[in-house]
Amino acid sequence: MSYSYTRRYTGPLQGVVLDWAGTTVDFGCIAPAGAFMEAFRRHEVEITLEQARGPMGMPKWDHIKAVLAMPPVSTAWIARYGRRPDDTDVDSVYETFMPLQVEIVDRYADVIPGVADAIAAMRRRGLKIGSTTGYPRQVLDVVRRVAAAQGYEPDIAVAAGDTPAGRPGPAMALRCVIELGISPVEACVKIGDTVLDVEEGLNAGMWTIALSDTGNEVGVPLAEWRVTPEERRAALRDPAQERLRRAGAHYVAGSLPDVLPLLDEIEARLARGERP
Repeated sequence: MSYSYTRRYTGPLQGVVLDWAGTTVDFGCIAPAGAFMEAFRRHEVEITLEQARGPMGMPKWDHIKAVLAMPPVSTAWIARYGRRPDDTDVDSVYETFMPLQVEIVDRYADVIPGVADAIAAMRRRGLKIGSTTGYPRQVLDVVRRVAAAQGYEPDIAVAAGDTPAGRPGPAMALRCVIELGISPVEACVKIGDTVLDVEEGLNAGMWTIALSDTGNEVGVPLAEWRVTPEERRAALRDPAQERLRRAGAHYVAGSLPDVLPLLDEIEARLARGERP
């Protein structure tokens, strides 16, 4: 005997699940990339900014393992150490990375312009605010403290290691849904700035909105972005948005304030009986 699920949710959105670095804080997602590069440098293997950013959004141990598996990095490791990197090497780089990340993360944890107002607008429409991150708890605690002092504090913050598996799996986002009492899951929107954020949302059965300008895919600090000519911005933005669309994002926007009208579009789609 087979069963089919036919009920359609046609009500309003109930919540959002936001990423941290590059979405709500740390314009350009600068803190993680710099710490990764320095951790590898201290192991006498150089990685590029592009390589450091590639797996962004994963739990940081998994991120380091993914970087070590990149052929140019693996080749450089073999040249330095005479063997392929293994999990003990991941552990070693991670142990170097963690204090670096804790040391510098508060310098890059400023709330992105417009985020506090966007969150206030979301709350006015009755949305609950969840959040997930690739940061482990000890790093997230520093980021949360800085963000709270600047007016941003989500209802729940799930860190890497809080669930059995991290992104791109759905567990972290679904923990937000469960603890915030959101039902059904299609009444929630995942918003983030990386391909992993998009995959997390899709795997959780949520609508997904990806952000380009403020995040990892463009990767430009706020001060530099403010003086970047629009033609150059477009040259950075367009391929970033295309990568996020190819990942499956339902919508792509520049920054969190740009998301607000998209929430209306999603609610209209829900009212028509559509699902993510």
